[in-house]
Amino acid sequence: MNIYDKIKEKFETIILENDLKEDKVLVTTKTLSPKEAIGETKRKDFPILNGKEVMIEAKFKDSVGQAFTSSPSIYEGTLSEILSLDLDDNYNKVIFISTLNAVLKHLGVVGGTIHCKNEEPELCGEKYLDYLKKNYDNCKIALIGFQPSILEHIKDDFHVRVLDLNEDNIGKIKYDTLVEHGINDYESVVKWADIILCTGSTICNGSLVNFINLDKEVIFYGTTLAGAAYILGLKRVCFYGK
Repeated sequence: MNIYDKIKEKFETIILENDLKEDKVLVTTKTLSPKEAIGETKRKDFPILNGKEVMIEAKFKDSVGQAFTSSPSIYEGTLSEILSLDLDDNYNKVIFISTLNAVLKHLGVVGGTIHCKNEEPELCGEKYLDYLKKNYDNCKIALIGFQPSILEHIKDDFHVRVLDLNEDNIGKIKYDTLVEHGINDYESVVKWADIILCTGSTICNGSLVNFINLDKEVIFYGTTLAGAAYILGLKRVCFYGK
């Protein structure tokens, strides 16, 4: 059973236990503008600001679940229909993951399903530095996904290597750190690192499987993985998600 089947099976159990199968969910890309998604940020190099990622929202009753993706979709249907989606398709993955986040938020079992805004993405980097210094001092860190605030804040206190899939970043020096190729340099970087700090959006592009059975600690950041982290028992640290 692959991880998406495992997540779907557990999600279906939760839906049935709470008698939600015929309840409707609205998933829309409305494609949230950068301002809607993360507000007015001091830093201008977050991926969503250059169009490399978009954020979609699923609305279920009183709750919202978000997911970052490069494969935006729009969908409205029942949770029963959501469960029938083919998760081999990246468009469907995003619909499913954002819905999962919204439903589990509604049920009160996860938090942090809405991205932080304005000054909070910057403060997140500061919080991560404090957290890592307290718990993982003098470690080599692989940062999976170019997250500028986290990178700039931790680079002077830790040895850091960065993996990314955005061709505009690969091979460039960002905050005194070379951005390496997320596929070609994966093995080298992961083997080198003591801990992995990984974007939760890997759940939407299928690359999460490369980071869940490693022989070292993996910490996931961001809102996208909220529901899946709960189901799979993954460690997620998100300081300002709502």
